[in-house]
Amino acid sequence: MQRIKLVIPEVFSFSTNIPVRITDLNYGGHMGNDKVLSFIHEARVRFLRNSGYSELDFGGVGLIMSDAVIEFKSEIFYGDEIIASVAAGEFSKIGFTLYYKLEKNQNGSYMLAATAKTGMVCYDYKNKKIAFVPEEVKLKLTAN
Repeated sequence: MQRIKLVIPEVFSFSTNIPVRITDLNYGGHMGNDKVLSFIHEARVRFLRNSGYSELDFGGVGLIMSDAVIEFKSEIFYGDEIIASVAAGEFSKIGFTLYYKLEKNQNGSYMLAATAKTGMVCYDYKNKKIAFVPEEVKLKLTAN
């Protein structure tokens, strides 16, 4: 069976720590795959906030996630502190890609737990249509 192979950037402009809660675990005793997507969402919101934006006010337009790819690398357990890193790239007229790297601290060294990417499309919620990426946003997010 063919597997997904994500190529992620070497440099990430933003990182944040997210603790694993007991409610993030599944019946296997490790973090559920749906919770990994939730951690990616949390990292994205923090990344946008750090840049002065939100998903509803992204330089005057909104954002919609058009697709997501996650590659699982190692199990995540209760008590792990996840270092979630985010980088923006592959800008087009109407969207861009966000890349994610989730790592955990294991005995003083960082272990890769998951990589991901999400396709983000700019959207005008008021008029219910696709919008262009604001130039100021593109410049700001690629300057890091």
